[in-house]
Amino acid sequence: MNEQTSLDYAIKLDMFEGPLDLLLHLIKKNEIDIYNIPVALITQQYLEYLDIIKSLNLDLAGEYLVMASTLIHIKSRMLLPVPEEPSEEETEEDPRAELVRQLLEYQAFKEAASQLAQRPMLERDVFTRSAPLPEDPKPENAAEDEWVEVNIFELIDAFQRLVSRIDRQDLLEIDLEKMSLADIINDVMERLIKEKNLTFEELLGEKRDRRRVVYTFLAILELVKLKMIKAYQTQAFGVIRIFPAVES
Repeated sequence: MNEQTSLDYAIKLDMFEGPLDLLLHLIKKNEIDIYNIPVALITQQYLEYLDIIKSLNLDLAGEYLVMASTLIHIKSRMLLPVPEEPSEEETEEDPRAELVRQLLEYQAFKEAASQLAQRPMLERDVFTRSAPLPEDPKPENAAEDEWVEVNIFELIDAFQRLVSRIDRQDLLEIDLEKMSLADIINDVMERLIKEKNLTFEELLGEKRDRRRVVYTFLAILELVKLKMIKAYQTQAFGVIRIFPAVES
């Protein structure tokens, strides 16, 4: 994904998630023990995500770059040779320990916040009725799966998988179609109101050129930020489906 978009539109990523969210996503994605993080692998994948985010013209908060520097520093410390019989002065804490503490603390607060958010808020907020989840499209042997709301990094994963499947010839075609992000946002909402829910690929239809894919993805991010749509997938990392946030 070295091709750069020519978009002037930017979305601040810190309005969605933070660097600790990205690390927790990578730990979950790789099925890693949070107490024994393979720093080299996580650092590589973290930097790859930053490259994707930059290529989409998303505005990176400085804290993402600080975390990148922290990971590189931890990685370099872990590459240093360990003395066979270290003295008391040379014995030091695992370089990952502070990061693990931050992740565990952040995870605990995030889970607590999620549980509080599910409680009714009397005389404070009024919520419209959410759109219903789809009729179960899963096979009978997967009936135990639950639909869960996805985060921005899972949406980026879906975007990356889709772009990787697009034929290189399609990426090189010159598309003279006039297109604006506002047009794509309106198109996405109109189709969702009509169809009730769609996958990212269904939202694209037959048009799979890179410009259309990027605009559609940015439209989804903008609508998520505005709380006009929600994205769900099964816990088994199934297809992501997009829903209107409010039933029409």
